[in-house]
Amino acid sequence: MIYSQWHEYRLSRLMLGTVQFGMPYGIANRTGQPDYGQVRAIIAAAVEGGVNCFDTAAAYGTSEELLGRALQELNLGGAVIVVTKVRPLTPAELEDGISASRAIRESVDESRRRLRMDCLPIVLFHREADAAFIETLMTLRDEGRLRHAGVSCDNRPGRAVTFAEDDRISALQLPANVMDCRHWRSGVFQQAASHGVAIFIRSVYLQGLLIMPEEQIPLELRDLIPVRRRLEDIAVEAGMRLAELSVRYLLACEEATCLLTGVETEAQIRENIEIIRRGPLPEDMRAAIETCVVGIRDELITPSQWPPRKVQS
Repeated sequence: MIYSQWHEYRLSRLMLGTVQFGMPYGIANRTGQPDYGQVRAIIAAAVEGGVNCFDTAAAYGTSEELLGRALQELNLGGAVIVVTKVRPLTPAELEDGISASRAIRESVDESRRRLRMDCLPIVLFHREADAAFIETLMTLRDEGRLRHAGVSCDNRPGRAVTFAEDDRISALQLPANVMDCRHWRSGVFQQAASHGVAIFIRSVYLQGLLIMPEEQIPLELRDLIPVRRRLEDIAVEAGMRLAELSVRYLLACEEATCLLTGVETEAQIRENIEIIRRGPLPEDMRAAIETCVVGIRDELITPSQWPPRKVQS
């Protein structure tokens, strides 16, 4: 496993996303939530393979609760780093500082309870707008309820650069993948690295669109199929699948602290660990990929703009 040193933590380059533990998630999800036995097996396999950091959130259904239970039963609580997120604030809370601070405090304390941790290693705001109340997280940090604070950003690069320059923010979670390098190209990765801010890359598989069967791609996203086919051709020529190409392409970003991928099965986490061990793609492959993804419309690679889609059970 590849590791990155960040502040007092040595983080595995692969971070396990756990939203699937708490709810059916992603347009490629066809199995729903794994049961607790499967969750425990996935976590054990991840740690066995060298993964020592996990991503969750208050808004991810039962994810925090299941993760906390499994870490305690496996006696791993002190051996891993958990990144969680404050529940999104309501419009009324955003308008009232007292209500917002109370909601943030309650969310952090509930996360501590569910994760069975007195002090949370890393707490992010789930939405950019909520970061207006970063001072509340600073107060909770000073009280010993969390170690580091940050923000999970949307696909637009603008505000992420500002967050990277804020001394109160220690970590940013940003979307990036072979089809969407808007943040990478914006310079925010380099800016964050120069300020000692961790970058956790999410949406590595574009919420599953890069790995789901082509015939199951929703009609409104089918304009991406020609691009995906060209990427698949590059992968096949190199003797790999598109999933491997997608991960190893991002490994070339040295400023990224961790790549976050979610899984639904133990086999998937073992496969992801093996892919990470193979390292970044050769430079000529990365150049070929970049010629394939020019001119993609933003709405096609911005999941928040996709029409709602129910997961099939």
